[in-house]
Amino acid sequence: MDDKNILEHIQTLVDEEHELLRLEEEGKIQGDQRERVKKIEVDLDQCWDLLRQRRARRHAGLNPDDVAVRDASIVENYKQ
Repeated sequence: MDDKNILEHIQTLVDEEHELLRLEEEGKIQGDQRERVKKIEVDLDQCWDLLRQRRARRHAGLNPDDVAVRDASIVENYKQ
């Protein structure tokens, strides 16, 4: 997956998240949709992390394709 594909996937996830959050504000969200919002948040964190890894490798003169999606348990425990 290249940077363009990652960014497109991020946009798709953000659009879905916004729609689910809109439903939540209107009081129309279901339990499974709440779980989906949580999953989207983790997926977004993983996508942004993957993009940062790729950019860092490219900046260092390394192959950006040599990275992989990190496990959610790793990405979700980063300090901001």
